[in-house]
Amino acid sequence: MSVKQISVFLENRPGCLHEMTKALADNNIDMRGLSLAETSDFGIVRLIVDDVYGTANVLKSAGFIASITEVIAVEVPNVPGGLNKVLEILQGVNINVEYMYAILGNKKSESAYMIFRVNDNESASDSLMKAGVKIMNQETLSAL
Repeated sequence: MSVKQISVFLENRPGCLHEMTKALADNNIDMRGLSLAETSDFGIVRLIVDDVYGTANVLKSAGFIASITEVIAVEVPNVPGGLNKVLEILQGVNINVEYMYAILGNKKSESAYMIFRVNDNESASDSLMKAGVKIMNQETLSAL
């Protein structure tokens, strides 16, 4: 089970990130999660949104380079060691975590939510579900 993430290539210059978020705001797009990684010349923004394809079209129309990637969304118990348990399960089946980041949940939740980019979504999802970890789909993410 996986969800779709939008990756946006940005120049590393003043105002570029603002231009991207303005395009989203002007089109009423609500970001559920965001990660920014940068180098001296460029950055990659990773977004979780409700309307993946609509958002990708908005970004491309605004002149941004955007692609859609499959990732897994995991509910992590919001307790000390909660993330470690999830990573231990993945390590136990030799899954490599390429990157991860947290996303917003609701205020009443006793869980944290993480996005994982791994080398094998299917094996990771299966192993985590067998261990009792909740894997979320696009609809459950939208409902947070």
